Amino acid sequence: MEKHELTKNKKTGLLERREHDYVLRDVAEPELFRGIFDFDEVPKIVFNDRHVPQNTPEEIWITDTTFRDGQQSTAPFTVDQIATVYEMLSKLGGKKGIIRQSEFFLYSQKDRDALIKCREKGLKFPEITSWIRANPDDFRLVKDLQIKETGILVSCSDYHIFNKMKLTRRSTLDKYLAIVKEALNCGIVPRCHFEDITRADFYGFVIPFANELMQLSRESGIPIKIRACDTLGYGVTYPGASLPRSVQGIIYGLNYYAEVPSEQLEWHGHNDFYKVVTNAATAWLYGCSSVNCSVLGIGERTGNCPTEAMCIEYAQLKGTADGMDLSMITTISDYFEHEIGYLIPPRTPFVGRSFNATRAGIHADGMLKNPEIYNIFNTEKILGRKPMVSINNTSGLAGIAYWMNSYYELTGGDVIDKSAPIVAKVKALVDKEYEGGRITVMGDDELDTMVRLSDKRFHKLLDAGATRI
Repeated sequence: MEKHELTKNKKTGLLERREHDYVLRDVAEPELFRGIFDFDEVPKIVFNDRHVPQNTPEEIWITDTTFRDGQQSTAPFTVDQIATVYEMLSKLGGKKGIIRQSEFFLYSQKDRDALIKCREKGLKFPEITSWIRANPDDFRLVKDLQIKETGILVSCSDYHIFNKMKLTRRSTLDKYLAIVKEALNCGIVPRCHFEDITRADFYGFVIPFANELMQLSRESGIPIKIRACDTLGYGVTYPGASLPRSVQGIIYGLNYYAEVPSEQLEWHGHNDFYKVVTNAATAWLYGCSSVNCSVLGIGERTGNCPTEAMCIEYAQLKGTADGMDLSMITTISDYFEHEIGYLIPPRTPFVGRSFNATRAGIHADGMLKNPEIYNIFNTEKILGRKPMVSINNTSGLAGIAYWMNSYYELTGGDVIDKSAPIVAKVKALVDKEYEGGRITVMGDDELDTMVRLSDKRFHKLLDAGATRI
């Protein structure tokens, strides 16, 4: 019987036997997993019913790619806009640095000017890092700007190795290791971006490559990081799903087979299949300390994991915001809409103008009685966003009453009940609009005019900030 080395698991204290030594499989033809990824069909989710243990690190955090991956999908930010958003991210992440790092392009003079302006703010978090391709010319930019850590693009699927770079696995691995060694020689922390990991040969390339990196890390004493990049959003979290698409399988494998410490592991996902937040949270739960995000989820195609979503997810998992200023989520989204000109879809969670608005009368009736009934949490206290009601043909008396109390900021004895005569008068005018064929929601100015037409004296009292109406 073949002998295998026995090792003790540092977390569990139990003896384990390694069944395999993973070495590079330098194949002649690319492994494209055509049984899963037939380009003419929707990709398949395959199961092998292998389950890995949950292994949540004690410390988890967020990194930001708004100014790198995010900026690739929008109109270019100005230097001042980048510096402003960077400062906002620092306030959002709080003194503990829940938003730990932010990465920048280095290629244009504007990119470098923005990085320098952000660095001049002297903020501890987010730490400024960079992103380069795996070539010496890009690396010189990192050295010139004296950046302590840089991301390095190291595509790991055969789609990229064979079909894009026209290389072999061995030549690709040698190329990647050479640039990593150059970073180590300069004392720079390399963060290796394993692009397209959810279509890669996990045991034939990913693990052998990661093992080489960890050996270099041990020899140099520098913590080489690995970012697992779900470039096309193929990652799934279903129990028993097989590699290469299993998020927990990828994180467990890097953690266990390649012995990558959790604090040197990072997840970067895209939202092509609506799974980006769940995938990122699963990466946390199964042994990855860091998840990479962008503000509002901006990024290639369907975008990255939204920074604001993972701030809320962190608070849910940890039971505390840990010093984050979550009201900055609203400040940042307002800045993007009004200063940068980015259009946020109105129903986007936490940031869309209608995310905590209701149109249904039965919901509005519940909100009148107690906002906890139909609001996810105290959005006014946590995000600085009052719950709203949008008035249409289904809003009913309760919806109009709720709108009036909210719009005119009525409290205490001034609060209007849905049985008030003024509510019935306004509802009659609203109903008339929709009976005439209207299909859009009512605007605040329209409703204010209807209140004035229904009762001019009442409207004057409201304008005067009346009490005891």
